[in-house]
This record gives sequence, structure tokens and C-alpha cells, in this order.
Amino acid sequence: MLLTRSVLERIASGEVTLVFRRWLRPTVRAGGTLKTRLGVLGIDAVDRATEASISDEEALRAGYASRSALLAELRQREGDLYRIAVHYAGDDPRIQLREQADLSTADVSELESRLARFDASSSSGAWTRATLRSIASRPGVLAAKLAKDLGQPTVTFKRNVRTLKELGLTESLEVGYRLSPRGRRLFEQLGM
Repeated sequence: MLLTRSVLERIASGEVTLVFRRWLRPTVRAGGTLKTRLGVLGIDAVDRATEASISDEEALRAGYASRSALLAELRQREGDLYRIAVHYAGDDPRIQLREQADLSTADVSELESRLARFDASSSSGAWTRATLRSIASRPGVLAAKLAKDLGQPTVTFKRNVRTLKELGLTESLEVGYRLSPRGRRLFEQLGM
């Protein structure tokens, strides 16, 4: 579930507590969380809805000036309509992790082992080091361009980068990615 920075800021402040989406199938579930650029969102409920069931008050809770403004935006998309109750659940733990550039020998060994496991379990072969090298040499480049240069579908490349982000090695920019301080340090330690 992609949310704009302004919506995320309004969720963090408590101003926005509902999100409406049209999906072919839900991408979040009640009781789960969603990591975003501004922190972790708690997903309190995910319910099917109809346009007729959306009240003026719910449109305001979703950050819209009116019910008609919300409906106009929803009508631009296809799929079933869902009402998602959300709250700000705290800072993204990956932010603190990616700032940890002081890697011990054990940290480097653990990260190297995890990268090797990702490569070994990939049906398309080793990808971790090539992805890190690509991002290191071309920060801020569109994912589609980096993926093409690596001979990967964009969706696969983005999934791989998310895996590296979970280790605190990369961070998203408005366009593209860059290595985090932790990622740069590992890059140096492994002599990539």
C-alpha cells in the first residue's frame, strides 16, 4: 500500500486514521504492520466497503475535504473497495539499523553469510553483490534502469533491494536508491 509523504505525516500526527483503496486483493491485513519511509503503521482493520457505505466523517478521517473528493479519486481505480484503519506504530527499525556503520568482524561475517544464503536460494542465481555494486556506483538512478542493466525484471530488482533494505544496507530516495552508511561500510569490508 503506497502512501504519499503528506499522508504518512498526517497518519503520524493522528489526523488521518483511515485509508481507502481499490485492490484486486488486499496487500495488508488486520493486526499487521507496514514499514514506510516515515515509520511503521499499525493496520487495525481491513474491511470491504462500498461507495455508499463511506460517510462524510470517514472521508474527513481519511484526509479528504469531502466525501465527493474521496469518491472521485477512488473512481479512477479498479478493484474491490477496502476501508483500512491505521495508526502510527513507531519509528522504522531499519532507519536506526542502516546508520550503524561500526561493523564488528562478527557483523560482517553474519551479513556475508546472509548474502550468500540469499544468492544460494535464488532461482536466478547470485544477485546480492551485483545489486549492491549497481546501487553504489549509480545512486539515485531509476530502479527500472538498474534492473535492465542487471538483466532483471524491475519487479525482481525491487524485491531484491527490499531484502537488502531489511538488513539495513540500502535506503530509498525519491528516485532510486543508495547504500546506507551500514551498506557502504560492508561494501568496503568485503572489497566490492
